[in-house]
Amino acid sequence: RQAMDSVRDKVAFITGAASGIGFGLASVFSREGMRVVMADVEEKALELAAGALAEGGAEVVPVQLDVTDRDAMARARDRALDAYGAVHLLCNNAGVNAAGPLYRVTYEDWDWVLGVNLGGVVNGVTAFLPELMRHGRDAHVVNTASVGGLVGMPGLGIYNAAKFGVVGLSEALHADLMESGVGVSVLCPGVVRTALTTSDRNRPAHLTSGQATATGESDEPSANEASAMGTEPLDLAEQVLEGVLENRFFLCTHPEFREIVAERNAVLNASFTGTADPALVEAMRGLVRPIGRG
Repeated sequence: RQAMDSVRDKVAFITGAASGIGFGLASVFSREGMRVVMADVEEKALELAAGALAEGGAEVVPVQLDVTDRDAMARARDRALDAYGAVHLLCNNAGVNAAGPLYRVTYEDWDWVLGVNLGGVVNGVTAFLPELMRHGRDAHVVNTASVGGLVGMPGLGIYNAAKFGVVGLSEALHADLMESGVGVSVLCPGVVRTALTTSDRNRPAHLTSGQATATGESDEPSANEASAMGTEPLDLAEQVLEGVLENRFFLCTHPEFREIVAERNAVLNASFTGTADPALVEAMRGLVRPIGRG
């Protein structure tokens, strides 16, 4: 597939757009001449964020949205189409976290984090694919995963499960859309300066955990300290823009994780035993349609 020639005059729909990575994406894409539908569950923050961009001359529409609500996702899609007549770029970016070792987390923790981080991507993809496929090579999907979707981490088991799911979904989506021309990217950042560590502020009452979750004592930097050291969302968004225009699948923005992921992949590669049948290797390539092949 050829990459988009330009994002100018196209329409982006971004979830989690009121803060963090989502607001960075909305800022950069609107600066590049896109019309942006900003979706977020946090209504007041969304109004302020959209107002700030509009004051700078951006053409934006704010839409309050809980990405776990499929009917609401469909209504948000229809709102975008009513406002701008098209959606060319879908950024499934909304995310939350409930940290803690898996022997402490609750079912409510699982339901909340999987519902937003994985279910929200499922709902966005399902609701918007017909519209995106209508535009072919002028359309693109960016699913926000994490380096936590490439390697497991202590105290982040639920988050890892969701983000590994987003990476796998995105690889399958890339294969499914290969003939349509629609591009697919999966964003796998490391530490970014966002409000992820305080995402509990938007947690539904019925999914409030019956017990506190915690990562326990550690000599490692706390989540808040690490976030303070992270990449600025605007800088990350610039890299996403570049990745979309170059039609890159993996958007791995934090090279400090390169060796860590490589070590994990080396263990995986070394775990294969026996001798492969060359004919079966080719057959499996056709079945899997691996990333990197047209």
